[in-house]
Amino acid sequence: MLDIDFHALLPEIILAVTLLVTLAVDLNTRRKHIVAIVGVIGMFAASIAIFTLAFCDVLDFCTDTGTRSLFDGSYVVDSYALVFKMLFVFAGFVVLLLSIGYLETDRYYEGEYYFLVVAAVLGAVVMASSRDFITLIVALELVSIPGFLLAGWRKGDPRSNEAALKFFVVGVLALALTLFGVSLLYGLTGTQQFSELAAAASDASDIGLFNLGVLFVLLGLGFKISAVPFHYWTPDVYQGSPTPVTAWLSVGSKAAGFVALLSVCYLALPTVTDIWGPILWLVSVLTMTIGNVVAIKQTNVLRLLGFSSIAQAGFMLAPFGAAAASDSVSDLSGAFYATVTYLVIFAVMNLGAFATVILIGSRVGSYELEDWGGLIRYATGLAAALAIFFMSLAGIPPLAGWFAKFAMFQATIGIGDGWGYSISIIAAVNAVIAFVYYGRVVMTTWFQPVPASVDLEAQERYEVPGPIGFALGLTAVGVIIIGIFPGLAANIGDFSTEIFASLGF
Repeated sequence: MLDIDFHALLPEIILAVTLLVTLAVDLNTRRKHIVAIVGVIGMFAASIAIFTLAFCDVLDFCTDTGTRSLFDGSYVVDSYALVFKMLFVFAGFVVLLLSIGYLETDRYYEGEYYFLVVAAVLGAVVMASSRDFITLIVALELVSIPGFLLAGWRKGDPRSNEAALKFFVVGVLALALTLFGVSLLYGLTGTQQFSELAAAASDASDIGLFNLGVLFVLLGLGFKISAVPFHYWTPDVYQGSPTPVTAWLSVGSKAAGFVALLSVCYLALPTVTDIWGPILWLVSVLTMTIGNVVAIKQTNVLRLLGFSSIAQAGFMLAPFGAAAASDSVSDLSGAFYATVTYLVIFAVMNLGAFATVILIGSRVGSYELEDWGGLIRYATGLAAALAIFFMSLAGIPPLAGWFAKFAMFQATIGIGDGWGYSISIIAAVNAVIAFVYYGRVVMTTWFQPVPASVDLEAQERYEVPGPIGFALGLTAVGVIIIGIFPGLAANIGDFSTEIFASLGF
């Protein structure tokens, strides 16, 4: 009889039960906000389960500590997985809060929406523990397929229809490339489990085909994280999707892509860094540079955040690619720490940025930057929140973004060779470029005159929806606290690197 560790699977079980309950509640009530409440409760319960796994060694009722391996090593619950499980559940929790007020502003189907969000979160949580290609691809598609549907949720909007179609086509192409690469790796090594593949990589019967398989896997995952040159779909999908969906795509879906990339490179292909290291170094440079340069010209805030998200992916890849390209195995742990830390901080500040943008867009009736002029004169709190999040994204102390940049530069400079120094210089130039367009948004809302089209009397009667206000406050506090006490994020990054103890790095 198969012995299953149900405590290790408790977060996934809770989310799966939440899925079924949301579906049942949706079928039996006209008050669709109840479905959202069920989803929020499910996210909270899943987070409690994750905490019990993370602090199992200090809990009286918990007897199993350390890494938990299930299904012959195909599914592992360790510190690395728990960090990302918590990140995904937090992102899902915030996105549900953002969605409640947003969906009520128009006649959207609500019950199915919340079902799809919870399904995407479940896929991301499974992704964090995946240790073979089959489980990883199934989890990745469980994240992606709800995204295809959610992107087109505004059915009467041509831009939303275009966003859904582009996202679907790109998603199918990325899946096809990934599956083709996986099939080559499996055919050459006879295994699709990461630990076994890492051991068999050097003994592949045809090294040329093996390298080709690695390349196709990287190409497929490059689409998922919006890395250049696979980024072209991102701004259109971000602009056309409902704004809470865009928030999920920019944080949850992107983080899921990064988890897949980290797992494949660090767990399945750690012995062939000479293949994927220089590729990721080049992709990082192109991603941060093109994303930042094109963002400067954007006048629509959603498109600006789309290119900003692309550029931020380049910053996250910088230590990752530079350490691998330098062919120094000892640097991989530091690069891993920097990337994970950046991802965690980016999730908090980008979710907060989207919460603010949703409120401003619904209040002003536009996402064009020129219509946001003088916002501080009639929405002082929102203008202040916008400044906090956008300056954090730019890396300005004492907000959380400064530590994300610090961890990235510490890792790249610490490599100590041309790969690390060169990408550090390029990243520094790009950080200055990023400050230009983030600062332009803040300057417009603080110092430009109020457009004549803005009805100041109507603005005074505007009330912030409670759930969105709570999400905004939660992320704002997180950005400020992490900025002042960066050790919190550093501890999370260190916790995730415990995975290297089992790899011998």
